[in-house]
Amino acid sequence: MTEPTLPPDADDGPGTVYLVGAGPGDPDLLTLRAHRLLQQCDALVYDSLVPTALLDLVPQGCERHFVGKRRGHHSVPQPSTNAMLRELAGRRRLIVRLKGGDPFLFGRGGEEAAHLAAHGIPVQVVPGVTAGIAAPAYAGIPVTHRKGGSSVTFVTGHEEIDKLRPGVDWRGLARSSDGLVIYMGLHNLRRIAEELLAGGLAADTPAAVIQQGTVEGQRLLLSVLAELADRAAAQGFASPSIVLVGQVVAQRVAACGPAPAAVEMPIPF
Repeated sequence: MTEPTLPPDADDGPGTVYLVGAGPGDPDLLTLRAHRLLQQCDALVYDSLVPTALLDLVPQGCERHFVGKRRGHHSVPQPSTNAMLRELAGRRRLIVRLKGGDPFLFGRGGEEAAHLAAHGIPVQVVPGVTAGIAAPAYAGIPVTHRKGGSSVTFVTGHEEIDKLRPGVDWRGLARSSDGLVIYMGLHNLRRIAEELLAGGLAADTPAAVIQQGTVEGQRLLLSVLAELADRAAAQGFASPSIVLVGQVVAQRVAACGPAPAAVEMPIPF
């Protein structure tokens, strides 16, 4: 199957923007459709958590734009990215907006899709493998397990993204979810752990931090919740990291974790 394309001079309205999930870092986890779109696109807008091996898939002459965000580095504001996608759709036919993980899971893909649709620009989402599942898997940790409970919650720990959004009710999550997969939680880890303990989780609840999941340099910290923040700080864990809390951590099977991939990123870790 190939994606419908038009010649560059076709006067048939705006091009199509594909919001494509690049996966968690290991290029082997890219979906077949994402691979095909990268080989056909004539414009690429990509993030900082996209391995350079994927950038090599695009055709010669493809117009490339880096709009990555990473704590401690210059970031392109979201309105500027939205405007760029609109502008590219006016003069290109197949635009890939390549995002780490999955576009619709803490990737602001929903915002971009709504913005493009509101301006009459064709847009499609191409799901990707999310780090919240893949990083634990590469460490041998299942995010669900019959011995670990019947529910799991994916939640962002980075509450500074939008001051207008209500804060996460960590105490409520402590009472309502058997397992937590926390994205962007390292910076606020101490407060998160304190709130979970205040919400009723036991001090010895199994917990983990996985840094650079699925790629070379992957690190794993296994701990109990009460000691997690201190141990992560003492061992120098840094972003990007996934934090897991719950009995599923105790179900780890180390032997099943794949070898992390050797990759380069636009902004080195």
